Amino acid sequence: MSTDARTGPLDAAAVLADRRRSFDAGETRPAAWRRQQLRALLRLLTEREEELTRALEEDLGKSRTEAFLSEVAVVQAEADYALRHLDRWMARQKVAVPGGLLPARAWIQARPLGVVLIIGPWNYPLQLVLAPLVGALAAGNAAVLKPSELAAATSRALARLVPEYLDREAVAVVEGGVEASTDLLAQPFDHVFYTGGERVGRIVLKAAAEHLTPVTLELGGKSPAVVVGGDVRAAARRIAYGKFMNAAQTCVAPDYVLTTPAAAPVLAAAIADAVRDFYGTDPRTSGDYGRIINEHHFDRLVNLMAGGTVVSGGRHERAERYIEPTVLRGVDPASALMQEEIFGPLLPILEVEDLDGAIRFIGRRPHPLAAYLFSDREEHLREFTERVQAGGIAHNACVIQLAVPGLPFGGVGASGTGSYHGRQSFEIFSHVQPVFSKPTRVDTLRLAYPPFGPVKRRLLRRLL
Repeated sequence: MSTDARTGPLDAAAVLADRRRSFDAGETRPAAWRRQQLRALLRLLTEREEELTRALEEDLGKSRTEAFLSEVAVVQAEADYALRHLDRWMARQKVAVPGGLLPARAWIQARPLGVVLIIGPWNYPLQLVLAPLVGALAAGNAAVLKPSELAAATSRALARLVPEYLDREAVAVVEGGVEASTDLLAQPFDHVFYTGGERVGRIVLKAAAEHLTPVTLELGGKSPAVVVGGDVRAAARRIAYGKFMNAAQTCVAPDYVLTTPAAAPVLAAAIADAVRDFYGTDPRTSGDYGRIINEHHFDRLVNLMAGGTVVSGGRHERAERYIEPTVLRGVDPASALMQEEIFGPLLPILEVEDLDGAIRFIGRRPHPLAAYLFSDREEHLREFTERVQAGGIAHNACVIQLAVPGLPFGGVGASGTGSYHGRQSFEIFSHVQPVFSKPTRVDTLRLAYPPFGPVKRRLLRRLL
């Protein structure tokens, strides 16, 4: 049965109503409350780190170190960044008033939206629930969190721990499956933040449209890595690191590689060497290599493997949800392997003549969430950045760009709508409200009142 962490059997309308009472009473608006909640979130992550990383290990086979680096530390950095910049984000911004409207003042101010719904995915089930929450709290909102039921241990941990540290009247955790998500989406939240796949993203968008609720969609797509120069072995290590962490269940992991015919065999061998350096000759026994989330995704990935020729890896064991880091060549661009987001440890390498060919290959497909270029030539970096349409771009690195709180993160087109991290997180959960204030002691607007004679018309034209 779907449950709310504090109210028992789910009554989605009541969960929203309770949070709205807290918001309407003004409890979440003061800067002191926002700081208090962010500091409490930091305490939760520090004091209960062992419980959280143990849950992530149970759900995804993540090592405690990877769980800390890719989940706990990312949220800590977001919360620290928000605390350091909160005063500036909340400050009024003065706006110049045209001379014809003086005396008057104008400014813009960030106002919280109200009660927001955050629906998290299973692949980073801690980070991708709590990192958006940082922005929601910093902006002064109440929030309802819906962790993924597929990462059951992490969902239970959040349901248990969040009410211990954060304001129970303002923040709730709802557990459950599709039914719980459907019930929540039927409610008139003030913003919905969803991270997951494109198919469910469409469902979320349609449900939110019933209430004209604004939506942030953090989706995915086939993020390419292009290798056309520089140190091939360094590129191989960085691609292997970004691809195979979390058993490649990362929305910005390199989904496929484009390189030249001469470099392709060298790169494939170097990636296989990097995998052995990271996880040993048998990654199945490595404490640092994760597992596929469930049997459904395991079967899907094994079927996709038929879309190319395995040149390294390929071993798998369904009972353990284990798929070895696998490199494939001879891949048909029309195969299922190249038509859907892989979201698993299969890495196709395809050949293109040069950088221009790679850019044209990427441009014929839906816009990816991320795009990576490996080259030591400045003109390559510039051309790639100018011509490739992607949610974000990184040069000579994969995935680690997400660790920069000041860089917005989000997609474009089918890879998502809206962005967050750092100030963007604050802004996406805020309404930027314009305010215009004019005294009444002198009515300087009389010139603009009808009737309009010749003198008024001449004066108005001069003032405008």
